Amino acid sequence: MQFPEHTLEVLLRLVDVGVHVVDANGVTRYYNDAAAKLEGLDPSQVIGRHILDVYPSLDGQSSTLLQVASTLQPVLNHQQAFTHYKGKRITTVNSTWPIVVDGQLQGVVEVSKDITEVRQLSERLVDLQARIFDQPSKKSERQTTRYTFDDLIGQDRSFVELKRMALRAAASSSSVLVCGETGTGKELLVQSIHHASPRGSKPFVAQNCAALPETLLESILFGTIRGSFTGAENRPGLFELADGGTLFLDEINAMPPSLQVKLLRVLQERYIRRIGDSRVRPVDVRIMTAMNIDPWQAVQQGQLREDLYFRINVVQLEIPPLRQRPDDLPLLVQHFLDKYNRQLGKHVMGLSDAVKQLFYTYSWPGNVRELEHAIEGALNITDQDVIELSQLPAHLVRVECYRPGVDNAAVTLQPGQTLRETLAEVEMLLIEQAMRQSENNISQAAALLGIPRQTLQYRLRALHLA
Repeated sequence: MQFPEHTLEVLLRLVDVGVHVVDANGVTRYYNDAAAKLEGLDPSQVIGRHILDVYPSLDGQSSTLLQVASTLQPVLNHQQAFTHYKGKRITTVNSTWPIVVDGQLQGVVEVSKDITEVRQLSERLVDLQARIFDQPSKKSERQTTRYTFDDLIGQDRSFVELKRMALRAAASSSSVLVCGETGTGKELLVQSIHHASPRGSKPFVAQNCAALPETLLESILFGTIRGSFTGAENRPGLFELADGGTLFLDEINAMPPSLQVKLLRVLQERYIRRIGDSRVRPVDVRIMTAMNIDPWQAVQQGQLREDLYFRINVVQLEIPPLRQRPDDLPLLVQHFLDKYNRQLGKHVMGLSDAVKQLFYTYSWPGNVRELEHAIEGALNITDQDVIELSQLPAHLVRVECYRPGVDNAAVTLQPGQTLRETLAEVEMLLIEQAMRQSENNISQAAALLGIPRQTLQYRLRALHLA
């Protein structure tokens, strides 16, 4: 099936990424609305003009369009910073391909995503961290973490064992991999380990690997030198800022594979090279990482390189979800009540009986973070001594204590059976029912249960249902 030319033009006009096409001589022949919006130009100001007339800060080497026109080799996911003839400064991530017909170059097409604001904010953060860590100050003033082991609230046996293992790991500089569902407190645990370690007075630097595109993440991690790409400045990366301390990489499985290779090299050789630099710089950094899915599953799915997995998984700590820690609910509730009573000037003493029952039967897909937000929200609007159902988030109240399709009479506390075992039985029944109703479609079953797909996959393995 062939689309008429005007239909293709309409489709290109509708996409939300910039599309720029030049001919073999570098003259713009197509420039869509998204590109115009991204760069603050009108298509009439670009079409029919040579690329260097519109973007005078570029040249034949730094322009990805002209580079591909010269080499006939595609350039993918390339970061480019430039200034157009009106003076606006822009940073994009480009993928650029040659258009070759019968062996002859007809033109070049480039697809661009604007990362100007993301790059500016990230670089401001790096600069701010650099200034903070460069300032001479007392140890107490240089504290770079908020949380300690005292902030890890819980008396559940598995949680107490987790804290014991983490405290032992704090004494070394070995890599630590923390896994657990969203909201379980992975960064809180990582900060506690750093705080209790010999590196506790040194920098703690955190970066979410899913928050930035690959080229920007690389420059943020390893730093840049002036001229390494258009618009680059001499700037240290997070490895240099964390020297002597800890670098925490959250959602490490979201890091692109090509960047995982470079990270592995740094971990093995203990030096970094800024982008575009020939000089190597030694770094003494403890790496701690985290992810919200099973690490080996991430390896099998190709999200995490196997060699990197073995390098970062020297000590593995798994944080149990809140639903597996029912004995910790009263402690956590009281902790958050005390916290937000102080912050909001309230005097809420506890929970109503209906709220207590709901809290014990709810599955807490958002874990401790969801519990904290529920209590914080309730204290903001209550003028009573206890939290009532009407003051909880609507989605939580809708769950109540009964799930349709489950025989409540079939789930009773048996002699010698603990509350945890009973809750595990209920959880298994609900998951089995959801999987039947969805005909084993995990995404649909997760939607029925109101939990993330990754959480359901994790629970299916934990309960030996997969």
